[in-house]
Amino acid sequence: MQPFRVYILGCGSALPTPKHMATSQVVEVRDKQFMIDCGEGTQIQLRRSHINFNRLHAVFISHLHGDHCFGLIGMISTFGMLGRTAPLHVYAPAALEPMLKAQMDMFCNGLEYEVVFHAVETTLQQVIYEDKSVTVETIPLEHRVPCCGYLFREKPTLPHIRRDMIDYLQIPVSQINNIKAGAGWVKEDGEVVPHERLVTPADPPRAYAFCSDTRYMPELYKVVQGVDLLYHESTYCEDRADRAELYHHSTAAQAATVALKANVKKLILGHYSARYNDEQQIVNEARKVFPESYLTAENDVFEL
Repeated sequence: MQPFRVYILGCGSALPTPKHMATSQVVEVRDKQFMIDCGEGTQIQLRRSHINFNRLHAVFISHLHGDHCFGLIGMISTFGMLGRTAPLHVYAPAALEPMLKAQMDMFCNGLEYEVVFHAVETTLQQVIYEDKSVTVETIPLEHRVPCCGYLFREKPTLPHIRRDMIDYLQIPVSQINNIKAGAGWVKEDGEVVPHERLVTPADPPRAYAFCSDTRYMPELYKVVQGVDLLYHESTYCEDRADRAELYHHSTAAQAATVALKANVKKLILGHYSARYNDEQQIVNEARKVFPESYLTAENDVFEL
């Protein structure tokens, strides 16, 4: 099974603390790496996580609050100093484009690579990126500013070839891809060996949903139904549910409710309020609703 990983670079909320960095993650799907959000200090966290800057294909910004995008211009500048030549694609709400252009005009003259901006409509659920391995889909959320999450879906792969059958039937290497694609094999005596005997089923496609800052949305579970891994912000516990409602954030119990109703395999929590010195309270609350709930921390890696 090829890699599908989520690297946690930062899991704090808006108020900087010595304990947590601002929100940022890297999603690795097969041979590509994608960043979600780019809070202040993200490029330092890339180094700490031993992520190759040049492998980063695109950045997806959920919304225009500083703890989710202040690190972007610094990272773009650093990429230039490191001699990047491949384009960097930035997907974000449209309002970021003129601000990013002004920053680049001021600080990033002479870049030897292109920054390609893609405006994201946060109110629509739609596929905004696709390649041979993965699709990325927006998840409309409800925050104080336009905001969306992102759903990464792995594309189905071909079935696995049975090595014992290949050896037994002496099938040439040149025909293996044809068999994976659905062909059978004709033996010298004319007997047809059906495709189903030559392969084992493909690995099931995996999916990761990133739900950034949002108030509790009772219908959100329908969009993330059945994903392997769900990240859902959990800024507060129920003891501060009034603040969650006021600032359009979610509690740990609310995040766990989404996970439970969506029948996901695992829930990871983040965007912790600086008011909590010990996040164990947050995960304990979530596990009362959905036992497969886990805290995120800087430099954590979650395998799907």
